[in-house]
Amino acid sequence: MAKATPLTRWVRNTALALSVMLAGTATVSAAAPIVMATKSFTEQHILSALTTLYLRKKGFQIEPKTNIATTIGRNAMINKQIDMTWEYTGTSLIIFNHINKPMSPQEAYNTVKTLDAKLGLVWLNPAPMNNTYAFAMQRKRADAEHIDTMSQMVAKIEDIRKNDPDHNWMLGLDLEFAGRSDGLKPLQKAYNMPLDRPQIRQMDPGLVYNAVREGFVDAGLIYTTDGRVKGFDLKVLKDDKGFFPSYAVTPVVTKETLDSHPGLADALNSLSPLITDEAITEMNKRVDIDHQSPQQVASDFLKSKGLI
Repeated sequence: MAKATPLTRWVRNTALALSVMLAGTATVSAAAPIVMATKSFTEQHILSALTTLYLRKKGFQIEPKTNIATTIGRNAMINKQIDMTWEYTGTSLIIFNHINKPMSPQEAYNTVKTLDAKLGLVWLNPAPMNNTYAFAMQRKRADAEHIDTMSQMVAKIEDIRKNDPDHNWMLGLDLEFAGRSDGLKPLQKAYNMPLDRPQIRQMDPGLVYNAVREGFVDAGLIYTTDGRVKGFDLKVLKDDKGFFPSYAVTPVVTKETLDSHPGLADALNSLSPLITDEAITEMNKRVDIDHQSPQQVASDFLKSKGLI
């Protein structure tokens, strides 16, 4: 047998290395892209951008789908047409599972995690943020009147009802909350808060923030991580009776997707702890108030954390 020359050895080694490289490429390509659905508001657009940039940096193929309605996205997850989403514990508890029982944030998470496991959906680690309902006031006014909690707000309303009947303390509410079975009426019961019709102003959710800022209403129902809370310098009143459920946003992924994408759970569990109330509120503000794109805001955040 003829002795191999340096040239033939180089050709053989190169061919072997090329075949290994192609085999590895074929394995990566064989895994279908991860289809991620997010909803149609600023916070979810930011979460979509954060996840897309971060996972692509980690080597995953991801296909984002934005502006997906809550119930449509839910059905698509169950039917395995969507691989992952960022869902809120309160939404799953109340909207998907019709559970209105008061629960701690941990109890709510454990409940939805257990229920969805039966459907092949895995709840990973929740972010330390809570985009729940709350009432807010102009910060300067709330501080001047020493109102820090909802109970103190209710006491102020009752004081005015009794001692200054010509003045109506007005609350700004969105149309949905005013009519929900878990909305205004049980809130009034929990806080012993009688209200007359003239005290309620119903409006589009987005207008409540402006109404509070401009003094059209004395307090308004808001979402705690909305960028306008910071942008308009509103003071969020503490829900001291724990009426509002926890809405911790959490990556939810189908079990099949986690099984076919090793390392995906670890990657998402590394990202979610960074999404705090302060962080997401600032990012929401930069999009809604400063008019920056979700992609730019997400990129800046990930760079600040050394993730891209």
